[in-house]
Amino acid sequence: MLAHAGRAHPRECCGLLLGASDEITAAIPARNVHPEPATHFEIDPQALIDAHRGARAGGAQVLGYYHSHPNGLARPSATDARMAADDGAVWGIVAAGRVSFWRAGAGAFTALPYEVTPR
Repeated sequence: MLAHAGRAHPRECCGLLLGASDEITAAIPARNVHPEPATHFEIDPQALIDAHRGARAGGAQVLGYYHSHPNGLARPSATDARMAADDGAVWGIVAAGRVSFWRAGAGAFTALPYEVTPR
């Protein structure tokens, strides 16, 4: 995610968080198809379709999404809050050389603790 954000800077990058239960096992970069990628993101719909098809076929589940904030703020923005569904998805936000994780729900985000473990 950090490398993806670095390559996309000063535009926002985005991607999918895959795994099982509460364990993210993969962060899959996706194309940002938003017409204003400097300040917004929209995950390529084909990437979403492919990931959900893979999950239905027995692969990793789509647990959430990630995107970068080139402005350096590692927390959900007002735009993020408007876009988020009340579905409990995990949102990773990449900013200022770090990643923070949040759970979407009830019109707000809750910060999540996390631990990176080597595979």
